[in-house]
Amino acid sequence: MEANNVLEIRKELEGCIGKKVILKANKGRKKTTVREGILESAYPSLFVVRVSNQYDSVRRVSYTYSDVLTSTVEVIICDDVDKEMKIS
Repeated sequence: MEANNVLEIRKELEGCIGKKVILKANKGRKKTTVREGILESAYPSLFVVRVSNQYDSVRRVSYTYSDVLTSTVEVIICDDVDKEMKIS
C-alpha cells in the first residue's frame, strides 16, 4: 500500500464533505451492502457517513481510506442528478 494513494483518497473525500454518497461495502462470503447517506466528516485515518433508513433512525458508519484503496468499500459521490464520481 502506498501512502500517496491513501492521501489522494483522503483529499478527494475531504473535498466532498456534506455531499450525498452511495457506499457499496463487501462484507465477505459474497455479501455486499449498499447504503446511501451524507459524507459527514473526514478524519486522518477514517471517514464517517451519516445513513438514514426507512424507520427515521440515523446511523453513522465509518470506514478507513485503506478500505477504499483495497476495494473493500466503493464510494460514489452524487454531485447532481446527472453527475456521479466514483472514488476507488
